[in-house]
Amino acid sequence: MSNKSKKTKEEPKPDKETQISTLYGDLHRLGQKQEYAKAIKICNQILGLKGDEVSALQYKISCQMLTDQFENALGLIQKNKITGMDFEKAYCQYRLNKTNDALKTLRAVSQLDYRMKELLAQVLYRREEYQECYDLYRDLVKNSDDDFDTERQTNMAAVIASLEMWTDKTMDDPGFEEDSYEICYNKACQYIGKDDLKTAADKLKKAEDILRADPELAEDELEEELGLIRVQQGYVLQRENKPKEASELYNLCMKSKPTDLGLLAVVSNNIVTINKDQNMFDSKKKLKAATGENVQQKLTDKQKGCIAINQCLLNMYAGQGDQCHELADALIKQYPDIDTPVLIKAAQLVKEKKLEQAVELLREYVEKHPDQSFSLQLVISQLYLTQGAVYPACDTLKSLGVLRYKPGIISALVTLYISQEDREAASDVLMDAVNWYKANQPKSEDLITITRANADFQLKIGKPQNAATMLEALRKVNPKDPRVLAQLISAYSTFDTNKAQQLSKELPPIEEIAKDVDVAGLESSFSTLGHKYMKKIQKTEASPAINSGDVLIQKKKSKKKKKGKLPKDYDPNTKPADLDQERWLPRRERSYYRGKRRDKKRDIGKGTQGSSGPAGDMDASKASPAASSPRSAASPSVSEGPRQQRPGQANKKRGKKGRR
Repeated sequence: MSNKSKKTKEEPKPDKETQISTLYGDLHRLGQKQEYAKAIKICNQILGLKGDEVSALQYKISCQMLTDQFENALGLIQKNKITGMDFEKAYCQYRLNKTNDALKTLRAVSQLDYRMKELLAQVLYRREEYQECYDLYRDLVKNSDDDFDTERQTNMAAVIASLEMWTDKTMDDPGFEEDSYEICYNKACQYIGKDDLKTAADKLKKAEDILRADPELAEDELEEELGLIRVQQGYVLQRENKPKEASELYNLCMKSKPTDLGLLAVVSNNIVTINKDQNMFDSKKKLKAATGENVQQKLTDKQKGCIAINQCLLNMYAGQGDQCHELADALIKQYPDIDTPVLIKAAQLVKEKKLEQAVELLREYVEKHPDQSFSLQLVISQLYLTQGAVYPACDTLKSLGVLRYKPGIISALVTLYISQEDREAASDVLMDAVNWYKANQPKSEDLITITRANADFQLKIGKPQNAATMLEALRKVNPKDPRVLAQLISAYSTFDTNKAQQLSKELPPIEEIAKDVDVAGLESSFSTLGHKYMKKIQKTEASPAINSGDVLIQKKKSKKKKKGKLPKDYDPNTKPADLDQERWLPRRERSYYRGKRRDKKRDIGKGTQGSSGPAGDMDASKASPAASSPRSAASPSVSEGPRQQRPGQANKKRGKKGRR
């Protein structure tokens, strides 16, 4: 009997709906296990069976977002035009740095839920629209109650810190509990914006302590988070003018090799600002890392602007003029309302000795931005002074508007005009300032100061009437000021003595004027003139008449005069008339000395060398014209010695070595 193969019946395939149902079960189990990559494959199987299965498509998009496949997820949403996935679409755009597209997607939604509001707040923060972002977070913190309150408070604290640091707005402390290092850090940034550096340093120290006390952080995670705090601590120290301590913290952060590119860029930039015009090679290396394309998304516009300005300055310090001009022009176009790039370009032009071009550049900017002209006009004035153009510098200072009436500007103008001996122009500046203060700020202390200075100046240039008029007006404001009265008397004494005498009666008595005078201080001030003008002060011991500790002025001891030496044959009975009247003259200069006998040693150098005649033979009045001329023939009876040809050497003694 032969064995025949038995044909088995093929089991019927499950229908499509059953397969899809089974795959959804697998998809649910993979989702619970967070195996999103396998879940995507299951979604592809479902979509292979039924291409328009919306649930599978949505599940696939969610899995792609959870595996950071935002480009693929956004492509599926846009291709299939799936409704109800506005949040997913906006989130993918946000993560792909398409911030404007994300904002447009969210603005198109009529009713935003909590997820969309939080995402919108994140988008606004990245766009640096901090005020609207703050309003959204304040509403979320107030009306939500879930496990994410701490994150919302942290984000809101960051927005407040940004408003303080990057805008001119002053924000109140939200009062969040400082139980996390993130909130402490953000509050520290807020106080940095307020210029309260001490409080900011305390908050940063507290944030560091909280971070170190967290047992769940691994060593590498701890160093990563500490890097952010160290950089901010270094910035506080740098603001406190402690560059050495700040540099140590920056270098410590760099040694840990942070993975945050934004943090790395900020550290590099801050190190460059400490280096200034030193360590050029290191600064260039640092700025190259801070200006990469992959870093730009991590920085705010303010931070990017600061880094670009520092790069421009570095080019100027390094002598790279073309690069400096090129970058400065780009910054002027990019930041038209910031005067720093203009100043850098002007400085480079001055360095190239192109002063006229620098002045022209600054003047063009002043015309376009009159509200920012103060510092630039001061620079223009300084450039004029470097060229020796004093009057254009004064005209520039006069164009400062109301600021020209500041005491410092007035003082500068008067000094410049006096340097040119233009007293009339200096007087006009002072008179104009006095009149302006009378009309606009009559109660200002500057009015009194400028009026007094003007009165003194008018007296110096010989206009006492003008000085008296101003002092009379000033006396009405403060009638009891003795200084004004004294100046007024001095002014009237030059042209109206009767008025001066009448006013002098109003002066307080000497006792009242001198009651506050420190006599001891005045006496000690003479120490600047030298020790011989000082009066020696010593403490004396206690005595019945004088209490112990009293200070006496010690009189200078008079030196005893020594008795002069008397002659050996001095007779005390001799009358002064009988004394030798030439006794105090040197013996050689006495009238009777020439008649005495002198030895041969004293004759050397006296009279004609080699001559045996008396000294009287050298009298020029007795010599003949021929004998007085050095060109005439010498008398054969008188031989001229060799030293006679050098009369300047006649009175010098010769040593033994000079004799022959």
